[in-house]
Amino acid sequence: MRVLVTGGAGYIGSILCETLLAAGHEVVCVDRLFFGQNGPFHLAAHPRFDFIRGDARDEALLRNALAKADAIIPLAALVGAGACDADPETARSVNLDAVRLLLRLRSPRQLVVFPTTNSGYGAKSGELHCTEETPLEPISLYGRTKADAETALLDEPNVVSLRLATVFGMSPRMRLDLLVNHFVYTAVSDGYIVIFEKDFKRNFIHVRDVADAMGYCLENGERMAGRVYNAGLDEANLSKEELALKIKEHIPRFYIHFSAIGTDPDQRNYIVSNQRLREAGFVARRGLDDGIRELVKGFRMLGRGPFKNA
Repeated sequence: MRVLVTGGAGYIGSILCETLLAAGHEVVCVDRLFFGQNGPFHLAAHPRFDFIRGDARDEALLRNALAKADAIIPLAALVGAGACDADPETARSVNLDAVRLLLRLRSPRQLVVFPTTNSGYGAKSGELHCTEETPLEPISLYGRTKADAETALLDEPNVVSLRLATVFGMSPRMRLDLLVNHFVYTAVSDGYIVIFEKDFKRNFIHVRDVADAMGYCLENGERMAGRVYNAGLDEANLSKEELALKIKEHIPRFYIHFSAIGTDPDQRNYIVSNQRLREAGFVARRGLDDGIRELVKGFRMLGRGPFKNA
């Protein structure tokens, strides 16, 4: 297939483009390189890869990029409650308006695989399994824009939506704000952490499993279209305390302190069921232990950084 990936140089996108090429697809990546990251240089020599530096909200650019696409994976977004609260106008424009533009320009024959967030489930008890039938109650602007975009997409034909668990793992466009990545980085660099809302639970998934899941949706889009699927690790519905203690198994010197010092803007506290995606034939296979080992290895590569002498 010829796949258009917007935001393809981002945290998930840079892994996804590589994964799709390995599966035999053609990939056109559109990215404005908003965070100042390098483009996917390592893919430039690949004959089935092309890169367009530009904005997913640019109508002329998007219309031209869509002309030959069989499928679209719109990753371009301002991701996370903090990032969206810091720039709400951009958040609404990229997370929602760009999706509406895509819907206006795409052909119904073109498959859309849309990544959204299970943050949309909002504040739950931490005891109830959230399924795809659980009502969305997003609290943050980020959660609301992604939920609204998903609703708009599912009103149209030929769409698969993946509600992603909290993603972890190394990527060329690394993110340290994601919970597992942040906890491991802090364990490696500082050796201690102070955790609030230690009993709040959430689900997790490796970034390469996300890419594999999207590829699976492309291959099986005809039978999966029109539905929403939670995407996460079945065995990784963990509290923040449980996650920190898991990391301590790998980094014994990691000192963990719990204190009532803050709140999660999304109030994420839920157990997620991934049964529907499993029944559709896809199971995430990279465990937390694998991811923690990978992150520890990756963070050794970061060195001091420009603002640290030690």
